[in-house]
Amino acid sequence: MLLPAFIVASTQPQMSQTYIIHMDHSSKPDHFSDHESWHQHTVNSVSLTCREDKEPFLYSYTHVMHGFSAKLTPCQLTEVEKSPAHVATYKESFGKLFTTHSPEFLGLKRSSGIWPTASYGKDVIIGVIDTGIWPESESFSDKGMSKVPARWKGKCENGTAFIPSLCNKKLIGARSFSKGLQAAGINISTEYDFDSARDFMGHGTHTSSTAAGSYVFGASHFGYAKGAARGIAPSAHVAMYKVLWSSDTFASAATDILAGMDQAISDGVDIMSISLGLGQTPYYEDVIAIASLSAIEKGIVVVCAAGNEGPSSSSIYNGAPWIMTVGAGTIDRSYLATLELGNGLKFEGTSYFPQRVSITNTLLYFGRDDPKKSGCVSLSRTEVMEKVVVCDTTNLTDLYGQMEVVSNAGAYGAIFLTESLFLDPEDYSIPGILLPTRYGNEIMEYAWRNTSIVKSMQFVSTKTGSGPAPEVAYFSSRGPDPISPHILKPDILAPGVDVLAAVRPDVPFMDAGGYDLLTDYALYSGTSMAAPHVAGVAALVKAVHRDWSPAAIRSAIMTTATKGDNKLGTIHDQWNGLTATPLGFGAGHVNPNGAMDPGLIYDLDTQDYIQFLCDLGYNETQMGAVIRRSRWGCHINHTDLNYPSFIASFNQTTSLSEKQFTRTLTNVGVPGSTYWASLEIPSGMIVSVEPNTIKFASKYQKQKFVLSIKVDKNAPKVNYGYLKWIDDNNHTVSSPIVVTSY
Repeated sequence: MLLPAFIVASTQPQMSQTYIIHMDHSSKPDHFSDHESWHQHTVNSVSLTCREDKEPFLYSYTHVMHGFSAKLTPCQLTEVEKSPAHVATYKESFGKLFTTHSPEFLGLKRSSGIWPTASYGKDVIIGVIDTGIWPESESFSDKGMSKVPARWKGKCENGTAFIPSLCNKKLIGARSFSKGLQAAGINISTEYDFDSARDFMGHGTHTSSTAAGSYVFGASHFGYAKGAARGIAPSAHVAMYKVLWSSDTFASAATDILAGMDQAISDGVDIMSISLGLGQTPYYEDVIAIASLSAIEKGIVVVCAAGNEGPSSSSIYNGAPWIMTVGAGTIDRSYLATLELGNGLKFEGTSYFPQRVSITNTLLYFGRDDPKKSGCVSLSRTEVMEKVVVCDTTNLTDLYGQMEVVSNAGAYGAIFLTESLFLDPEDYSIPGILLPTRYGNEIMEYAWRNTSIVKSMQFVSTKTGSGPAPEVAYFSSRGPDPISPHILKPDILAPGVDVLAAVRPDVPFMDAGGYDLLTDYALYSGTSMAAPHVAGVAALVKAVHRDWSPAAIRSAIMTTATKGDNKLGTIHDQWNGLTATPLGFGAGHVNPNGAMDPGLIYDLDTQDYIQFLCDLGYNETQMGAVIRRSRWGCHINHTDLNYPSFIASFNQTTSLSEKQFTRTLTNVGVPGSTYWASLEIPSGMIVSVEPNTIKFASKYQKQKFVLSIKVDKNAPKVNYGYLKWIDDNNHTVSSPIVVTSY
């Protein structure tokens, strides 16, 4: 008999791990009052069978998927997976944080445009899956806010240093989720964090913007994301779901992320803003993608950060076609320092040193004959003490390390000659200025003289209207999407560099000049800063068009995006200064006022996404895991996913290959509109549209067209143009057409 052997084996100590268990909700026996009681009974039953005394149950999930999470031994997991109700198992995974003037840069005005039309986002609820909240921040004042919508089911929970009365008509919900993290044995910091929805950094945490893995992207800082709710959609309500913690690893458990998303759906949010990622995996293994599809089915717009692994290609996170994936761009605000040398040469460069200071008549040092000294990799304290050091970073990659070397050597300040390296504001331990390498020869030649001095260094001034802006941020993840390269990602670009964010005011933000600095606000960068901007814009569009689907709102935002910068040029790449492509900026830079009235939309529903998954060749188990149902239909004769952008990949050895795309346009403008197709196509691409004129007799009427692409075998590896549908009512419905050749 197998049973006695099984019982003997189960009496031995077994290592347990946390799993997310997806169950078929229709299999729930009638005698259980709800799914949670059934889930708990399932875990209790396998614990008895396997003779486990611990209580391993963590969460029951109702909306993002039907199932639960629990810490299970191999024996328990085996028993659970024997159940006919079992659909899929996901091993615990961990995510980290992807880490003002931007409303003006986006063209938002109080007297005209989408702000007054949308009543500034009145009655729209933005749910934020992030690092918590600092409720005392002025960003969350409810002055002038409308009452909490009657449909709201959420609440503000009690916890460490957080009481429900801290919430108001602006901040209407605050919950935290940490069972998964604790089950994994990861300690939540008692020194820097709070066992509540209160944030350990004021609203978010700052981590390396180029770290790899699964992340919260850059500096999520939802003091700003609610600064985005406050700044971009000032009258929208905000609910925080804290799933990221200051811990041994600055990680977040997938079980906790899923619980936060599940609760947000249950509470009744309209928009979900997510600044984290869980890896680049197929959709049937990606719990954020699975949970987001559930939210989309309920009419919730899901906005996610694209990741901070740029400029590497195929580095996109959160690229599922039902998610609005947001890249980060610069804005037209610069932080500057000036330098005047003793020979009269004057320069203006970038600096984030946080104090207004001057350095005058100070000796200049440059270690020209030693690469370690000239690059500030190693410096002698006796040589550079109380001097300004020139650092040639042309062949180096660790600007932060060089700043540390200069600071530790006792220098007064530093001049960094760099082209594509950047320092974050908190990296400036001493005054430093970043100058382009084209100035290098003049500065280094003068610095080599024995009598060279810095006549003056002035820190720091703010300049708006600078540019070109936007540029694709150097760290912003790039396409093609690694999971579905035939869907163009990111979808949109939004401000994500040097965004003013609320921070925790009672702990030092940084050390500068030997002093700990406290502040209510700080500058942060990351796609996690960009995503809340788009969540705010989505809230404005939702306020104007309450009945629009998430796909319609995304289409409106994408097809009205701006394609150029504030200097009337094309969008460039901050990393190398070259012209960027839609693999970096998607459809373009978000344009809130245009999104209010797009004219036409590319709409999608749940069946469209199901067909998309069918076309990926997913088997029955994989399909069931993503769409959370046991029955669905896959059609043989169907059209492409009705996406507002186009991307095609060609083999360069095949001359003039052709690919076709079928799309459906829905008229959301006035009846009787006629649109003409306008193509902006570079050499090497041949594009046609049939028909090239479309008439809409009525509002909400749908019309199809076919776009055909041919590419010459000598075309560049990445080439792009635009299809624009133009009418007589000032509508331009624009879609990027990207061709990659290999």
